[in-house]
Amino acid sequence: MLDTIMERADQIRELGPSNEALGKLDDKAVQILRESGAIRLLQPKEYGGLEVHPREFAETVMTAASLDGSTGWIVGIVGVHPWEMAYADPKVREEVWGEDPDTWIASPYAPMGVARPVDGGYIFNGRWQFSSGTDHCDWIFLGGMLGDEDGKVAQPPRSLHLILPRSDYEIVEDSWDVAGLSGTGSKDIIVRDAFVPAYRTLEYHKVVEGIAPREAGLTNPTYLMPFSTVFPLGISAAVIGIAEGALHHHLAYQRGRVQITGTKIKDDPYVLYAISEAAEEIKSARLALLDNCSRMYDKVAAGQTPTFAERAAGRRTQVRAAWRAVQAMNEIVVRSGGNAMRKDNPIQRFWRDAHVGLAHAIHVPGAVYHVSALTDLDIEPPQGPMRSMI
Repeated sequence: MLDTIMERADQIRELGPSNEALGKLDDKAVQILRESGAIRLLQPKEYGGLEVHPREFAETVMTAASLDGSTGWIVGIVGVHPWEMAYADPKVREEVWGEDPDTWIASPYAPMGVARPVDGGYIFNGRWQFSSGTDHCDWIFLGGMLGDEDGKVAQPPRSLHLILPRSDYEIVEDSWDVAGLSGTGSKDIIVRDAFVPAYRTLEYHKVVEGIAPREAGLTNPTYLMPFSTVFPLGISAAVIGIAEGALHHHLAYQRGRVQITGTKIKDDPYVLYAISEAAEEIKSARLALLDNCSRMYDKVAAGQTPTFAERAAGRRTQVRAAWRAVQAMNEIVVRSGGNAMRKDNPIQRFWRDAHVGLAHAIHVPGAVYHVSALTDLDIEPPQGPMRSMI
């Protein structure tokens, strides 16, 4: 897969400005991803997918993101949805992929809607932000809260993942006007009184606790990994890949650059120090993310289920890896000179993309670090929002 992406590297790189100008991926970029199979890495073999080790998925995301941030982000976000669809009800999997196994699925999972129970399913309403790549998807995963008879959130709260076809939701145009990752087209979604059959839903607690894939009879370790490891993996990998792209363009730009003082970069020990430090930090971020992924895979492959404390530590590694890469990138971007901020210099786009990617809720360190430290101290973290990303 990496070889296929690299064969099209020049095309992916050149489409970056077009993606940004369009506010979504250029159709040419989408075609490259379809032809490469990048979105089908985690899709079941039953539908022609590749069922790869999630490490290979992350490496592909990083490579694509190093060429263009928005393209890599779509590989990381849209590319992870086949992983969850693998253990959804067979009937909905056939609806999604039966006629076209290359059908793309969007999200978000944030529980911004309410699903009111009715005979055979739910009446669903809500509005969601940040549906990356949604213009190119025909189905969507949406997070929702179980409602009562009046359509209010039932108590105690229960979260669902609901699967809807394109005909059941509205994409809000012009709802993605942002400073970075503009090419992801991460627009708002509205659902009004859509009927969602029960077989098109997944109980969130069964997803996050790893119950759902086991109930579905899946045995490939790829599908037995924790949701809180696999879902953030593509997002964090995209951010690290973007930092790698910034480093690549920084080096290309600095090779022949002469500062306003007349000093060539190759003769400036302070910039050279920053380059080496940033290169090592970004590489370390990559290795930490991949190592965390492999350790989780090896654990489930050995027939074990990661504990909550292990999942929390894994999330800490993901968050820290993303921050580490972006902080390292900042050190070299500020040493690239004012011309690096011109719109025709890709350094500034990678810099903006990385910061918007780091702002994703998956990368907020507060609760993750808090919970991870508590578990390290053998203290059970309280139930509630603090545990929601773990």
